[in-house]
Amino acid sequence: MRHGLISRLLAYLNIRSTSLDLGLAVQLVIGSAIVTTVGLMLIEGYGFVDAFYMTAITLSTVGFGEVGTLSQAGRLFLSVIIVFNVGIVAYALAAFSYYVIEGKLFEQMDYNRRQARINALKGHTIVCGFGRYGKEITRHLIEHGQDFVVIDEKEKKVLDPEFEQYDLIYIIGDATHDEVLLEAGIDRASSLITALDDDSDNLFIVLSARDLNPDARLVSRAQQARSREKLIKAGASHVIMPEQIGGFYMATLISKPGAVEFFSYVTNELDSDIGFEEILFDQLPRHLRQRPIKDLNLRRESGVNIIGHRKGNGRYAVNPGPEATLKEGESFIVVGSQPQILALREYLNIKTK
Repeated sequence: MRHGLISRLLAYLNIRSTSLDLGLAVQLVIGSAIVTTVGLMLIEGYGFVDAFYMTAITLSTVGFGEVGTLSQAGRLFLSVIIVFNVGIVAYALAAFSYYVIEGKLFEQMDYNRRQARINALKGHTIVCGFGRYGKEITRHLIEHGQDFVVIDEKEKKVLDPEFEQYDLIYIIGDATHDEVLLEAGIDRASSLITALDDDSDNLFIVLSARDLNPDARLVSRAQQARSREKLIKAGASHVIMPEQIGGFYMATLISKPGAVEFFSYVTNELDSDIGFEEILFDQLPRHLRQRPIKDLNLRRESGVNIIGHRKGNGRYAVNPGPEATLKEGESFIVVGSQPQILALREYLNIKTK
């Protein structure tokens, strides 16, 4: 019973172990205080307040006077307690000093702060891996004002000076472990991106994430072509093969350089004023649903152009005709300048962060 109360107290204080176990030190101090208080109440017949006072001055060794004359049994009892308390107090002070000197106290405070920020998130993105691809993903999420949590096993990688000003929310741990994903709020997240170097690790993360949150959009990196099908079967919404995309891009620069350079310009958000937007069926006002493109008046009202129609089977129709109609579960892909995209959102009353 006593051990259970102490354990709950430690959990409430969120005290974790050091090489000198601070948790054990707290248990020893509390245990000694309980034993001394109860012992004095039984042996000397003290009330709780007097017994606790005697316990406090014994543990602290301040040397104040006794509440009353102790019996021989009481003196023997306190003598044994004092001998043991010398070791307990010395251990507790050493553990606490280590906790402060080694920076564990501030580390714990920083951990608590980050965890509180994670607990407040909902509909965020989890980024697994903070290597080259993870950093590029993070830059994009920052530019778009998206909430996200980074998971990586090495704190040194996450504390990159480039991102210091952004005060990233991160967790140091192995993303293949369910408890780490839960700590990052996978059950409340809207999406997860895993960009680890090892395909098997990405597969394991996708399996775990899909089990923990069936509705999340899962995007995975893959190095091997054979891994792609396995990741899709495991529950990945999208699988990206950077080497394949890079090879296609370089080859196309030879055959169609102008087209690729234009696409590169469009996707460079720092230099380009062009943006893309996906209009979901549910985002259309009710009076515009089941209406053909010609009746939506998107170009007249905002200036954007519809360049793609994502069908319910996941396939795309490029440059859909004026009679194309958006059905439930489908979406239109539009392109336009940033002012035109903003005008579109205002016209359709699409809320953004």
